[in-house]
Amino acid sequence: MKKHIKLFTIATMMFVIGCTNSGSKKKQTEMNVIPDKTIEQVISQLTDKHGNEHLSLIDRGTRQAAALWTKEDGSEETFVSFCLDSYVADPAEREDLFNSLSRNYEFIWGHFNQMMLELNKPLHLDWGPIKPVDILFGSYAPAAHLTEDFYKNKVAFLTILNFPFYSLDEKNEHGQKWTREEWAYARMGDVFTSRIPADIIQNMSRVGTISDNYISEYNIVMGQLVNDEGEKLFPDNLRLITHWGLRDELKAHYDGTPEGLKKQRMIYQVMQRIIDQSIPEKVINNQEVEWNPFSNDVKKDGKSIMVEPEPNTRYRHLLDNFLAREKADPYAPSYPTAIERAFEQGLELSMDEVESVFIELVGDPMMQEVGALISQRLGRDLEPFDIWYDGFKARSGIPETELDKLVTGKYPDAEALEQGMPDLLVKLGYSRSRAEEISSKIVVEGARGAGHAWGAQMRSQYSHLRTRIAEGGMTYNGFNIAAHELGHNVEQTVSLHDVDYYLMNGVPNTAFTEALAFIFQTRDLELLGISSDDPMLEHLKTLDILWGTYEIMGVSLVDMQVWRWMYENPKASPRQLKEQTMKIAIDVWNNYYAPVFGIKDTPILAVYSHMISYPLYLSAYPLGHLIEFQIEEHVRGKVLANEIDRIFSLGRLTPVHWMQEAVGTPLSARPLLDAGKKSAAALNGTK
Repeated sequence: MKKHIKLFTIATMMFVIGCTNSGSKKKQTEMNVIPDKTIEQVISQLTDKHGNEHLSLIDRGTRQAAALWTKEDGSEETFVSFCLDSYVADPAEREDLFNSLSRNYEFIWGHFNQMMLELNKPLHLDWGPIKPVDILFGSYAPAAHLTEDFYKNKVAFLTILNFPFYSLDEKNEHGQKWTREEWAYARMGDVFTSRIPADIIQNMSRVGTISDNYISEYNIVMGQLVNDEGEKLFPDNLRLITHWGLRDELKAHYDGTPEGLKKQRMIYQVMQRIIDQSIPEKVINNQEVEWNPFSNDVKKDGKSIMVEPEPNTRYRHLLDNFLAREKADPYAPSYPTAIERAFEQGLELSMDEVESVFIELVGDPMMQEVGALISQRLGRDLEPFDIWYDGFKARSGIPETELDKLVTGKYPDAEALEQGMPDLLVKLGYSRSRAEEISSKIVVEGARGAGHAWGAQMRSQYSHLRTRIAEGGMTYNGFNIAAHELGHNVEQTVSLHDVDYYLMNGVPNTAFTEALAFIFQTRDLELLGISSDDPMLEHLKTLDILWGTYEIMGVSLVDMQVWRWMYENPKASPRQLKEQTMKIAIDVWNNYYAPVFGIKDTPILAVYSHMISYPLYLSAYPLGHLIEFQIEEHVRGKVLANEIDRIFSLGRLTPVHWMQEAVGTPLSARPLLDAGKKSAAALNGTK
């Protein structure tokens, strides 16, 4: 995966971030200033006025508003008056209030999203060297004070009182009986669950932008790498971003040649140097020096020079992101830590639940059968970098140079891809008119980093597809990324424009947008007009998904355990964090990968750049693969485009209800494992 991130705007981040019951006593006291007797008084008066049938909503809304009320919001009398004057009982009037709030939130969030998009263009697009002023503007959070302002002017309390928050358990329990309107009202209740100070929001934005820029500029000049024999294995002009570019270059060399294997081993060595920070700082993004990643010797003008290793910068950025998010912990009554905000609130799945699903797959003995099959196909023992084995894909028999030539001819620049987008969607089953309708809402741009999809937040905006476009035109790798990002953009468009309520726009969590991105990405050759008559195609596709899921689940398990450790050790130094991250990565490898590979003690699962610049995002990928497979099974024999429109117009249900309505089965690793076993047997020629 490249940076296939559905980027969150600061406006969205503010409303999604939850808070904790376990903050300092001072903060909790400031936010719990309304006595119980006053709350009961309000509930009683409102119930007397509007009837017992409103008791449940009145009770919930009043208590939630009181929990977030501070002295600065007014006296007890002010609170009572506000509730008595602001509760809307009449269904028609309540619907009208909902529509007004929805319209205004769309307008506000959409324009803040546009500001963030524009301010970050110098950082995200290939516009030349980044200037200090670009980082200053890119790290600015225009909406940082919005939540604070909405509490002050009582818009937040008006929303909370009339559209209270429901917990995940409550949504899962009652959601099957809710109408679409009731779901939309419940999602309105998710808007305000915290009162995070603006300076903390600004700091999260600043730290996130700095770490993202660190990763975006972390390139290895491959033409300057040499091995112990003094050989240069890569083209002079090849510059690869870590980890995405390095990994994809490694995947491109499963050609069965000794030269390809030498390149893979060199890339693997580079990755290890990055993880343990023994990489010389001077070789990062520097074409003026030669570097032997095996001996770690650096030369300039043919002479060895003294260099310093990167000073644990990678782990300093990870720690900075943790500390910035930890500061938000004491400010709300719903989600105690950044971990719970990412999982229970963001994914609407607990970390323990996700971890259990992942361990079920990576710990399944059947993975040893798949590993043995790969070893047989390679004609050698597995090596740790074979976690990225790419030989199950249909393109594995097509030389990369031929694919590059084809793609460059079709898409010499971003404009060509944008103009050709309707043709791509028609190949996926869309009518010409529908393909043009969707494409008209998507803009293509050349990415500075690996690539991402930035979605719209209001219906008058465009979604943005970013992918790397080489100087001579798009390469196959760039198109493969673009196919993935196009899946995101189609989801973003359908789930924004085709939902019945704005507050229902989107998907249950980022794993669901990743699922459609994967579905598009696996059809990249089909989109290029290349077909296959291989009778084993479906089996190969299943094993490709399974092996990719196996790989990214290990990376995600490392990510989760590292965050648990940071919460247990919040005063750790970058060096200590590096050592513990490597230990965790080695432990995960030894538990779930060494039995398959026959090799112990590699920290390779810690190489992913998401850990540094997109905190706790990684779990969305393996979840996305599981969802991808279940959708693929469901759409078999159906028109893919029709099912995409149906499924993704469901909007933001919880994962439990979305899966049931979309494909009729719960989210699980078992369907992929069962299908993988059959496919492995088919490729081995057994029943």
